[in-house]
Amino acid sequence: MLQGCHLVSYRIEMPYAVQTEVFEGPFDVLLRLILDQEVDLYEISLTNIVDAYLTEMERILSGAANDGNNSGVDLELATEFLLIAATLVELKTRRLLPDRTDGDLDEEFGLWEERDLLLSRLLECKTFKTAASIFRQMSHQASFAYSRTAGPEDKFLAIAPDLLGGVTGENLGWALISALTPKMIEKVDLGHVTPVAASVTDAMFEIIEELPVDGSVSFKALTDGLVDRIEVVVRFLAILELFKQGQIELSQEQRFGDITLTRLADQVEPLAAAVGSSYDG
Repeated sequence: MLQGCHLVSYRIEMPYAVQTEVFEGPFDVLLRLILDQEVDLYEISLTNIVDAYLTEMERILSGAANDGNNSGVDLELATEFLLIAATLVELKTRRLLPDRTDGDLDEEFGLWEERDLLLSRLLECKTFKTAASIFRQMSHQASFAYSRTAGPEDKFLAIAPDLLGGVTGENLGWALISALTPKMIEKVDLGHVTPVAASVTDAMFEIIEELPVDGSVSFKALTDGLVDRIEVVVRFLAILELFKQGQIELSQEQRFGDITLTRLADQVEPLAAAVGSSYDG
């Protein structure tokens, strides 16, 4: 990471340090510079980045020569920076100066993939650095707290009840057996419940028998002799099924008024056969 250059306005402790302050890696350099300028990746000045990097390298080399230190610059980190810088230059050039004669879509897509990979790594680096900063702050705040090492005073011992007082190993064993023993499934006695004997199919046959061949009948007349509400519901479902099969016609003069059933003349013969074969209720 470039430290002390004019583009960087803040400092973060680096996990890797050399004799003089230098950069940790190219991703950290780019991320720090991008955050300082607060612009998009393609809006930053690559010239400023490269100039700041070269200025820092010259300062390190001059300091090492004056001190008689031959360690120099980490070539691996320098190579990584040059690789990322070259990638940025190529991507920015592609965007600012597109080549209209370039028809290689695979190469174009490859450049976009490189850009997305670079941005994802920068965002990932920023995320971990933000989390590390939060943990560092929490650790700093926790350093001012001291835990109690002594137990409570004697006068406070009786306040909290002893939850395991009187509990023996035998008690725990029986409790475990009780918890692991399968519970008996209780059977509900339904003897007092009257079974529903009404059937939609039977109701359809009954309605067919009561329907006049050349006339109509009201739904109220079909349900006058019924006592249970479930039988009325079954009769209603039966006429809906007959209407669905095209055996009868339904009419109602007004809302909530009585329903009139009329047998269709062309369905007189196949009526009973259709009822038995088309409904499974």
